[in-house]
Amino acid sequence: MLGAGLYGVLVAEAKFARKVIGNADHTPPDATGWYGRGRPAPAIRIALLGDSSAAGYGVQRVEGTTGAHLATGVAAQADRRVHLRSFAVVGAQSSALAHQVDAALPTHPDLAVVLIGANDVTHSVLPSASVRHLAEGVRRLREAGIAVVVGTCPDLGTIRPIPPPLKQVAREWSRRLAAAQTITVVENGGRSVSLGDILGPEFEAAPAVLFGPDRFHPSADGYKQLASVLVPSCLAALDLLPADEALPEPLRREGILPVAAAAVRAARTPGTEVDGTEVGGNQRGLRGRWVELRHRRRRPSTETESPDEHEDGPADGGPAEDGSAEDTAPGGE
Repeated sequence: MLGAGLYGVLVAEAKFARKVIGNADHTPPDATGWYGRGRPAPAIRIALLGDSSAAGYGVQRVEGTTGAHLATGVAAQADRRVHLRSFAVVGAQSSALAHQVDAALPTHPDLAVVLIGANDVTHSVLPSASVRHLAEGVRRLREAGIAVVVGTCPDLGTIRPIPPPLKQVAREWSRRLAAAQTITVVENGGRSVSLGDILGPEFEAAPAVLFGPDRFHPSADGYKQLASVLVPSCLAALDLLPADEALPEPLRREGILPVAAAAVRAARTPGTEVDGTEVGGNQRGLRGRWVELRHRRRRPSTETESPDEHEDGPADGGPAEDGSAEDTAPGGE
């Protein structure tokens, strides 16, 4: 009887939270295009996959989207032009990754960034089903030679319109899914970045600034903070970090751990990167896959660009890098 009563309370609170949050009809601006004006070739090609957090739901200008912040940050830190294609879909669950990967593979990106999981939690999708779809997507991307960075499920317990005890349930479910995603991503050759409560205490300190009007999705400033967590791991995946950041730093609580232990720790600490490694030439120890747990240094933010439809020509006025219509068109399904 107690269990049934608690279930009834959770159902009622979930309906109340959905009513408070609302379901505004809004299509986010498409961040697909060229970034890093005036920077040299070769261009870095990024595919952005996932749900509303990847698409930048809730902002009015393309400069406020996750994709624009991410591409601008990578271009500035790598001093390279960046072409980003957004395949993210508002409301997407992990089961939608297969279609997005189908669309992304023919564009031959150097890097795929995936943000997925929140809608699986809100729709009560079993974690086993969620990670199965994620595993397949990461595996296919890696088999195509594409580096993969996955931002794991955010902590939905930070969403203010969700009341307790539903808030505690959402937090626990989110963290369990994030830990499972971390293990799955590493086992299939990608690297994960825990989003946790995305901004830690920053969301609590300034909810009016870092949350959008629906109080569920981030604002433009929130997406900028989200991208700042991802940029260092994207640079690491592309082998574009300086040599002095190659090894874990114990003073920053970085080190080598079994994947399960690292996944649990990462789920509770936003901004934690987990990537596979070897110990003594072996990928696995008695407790499973060896991984590096890192807390990458965030880079100084730069003014976010709006995307160009066409690639700028090289400084000498010659033709574009390869001149193909596929690479210069804004594209994107």
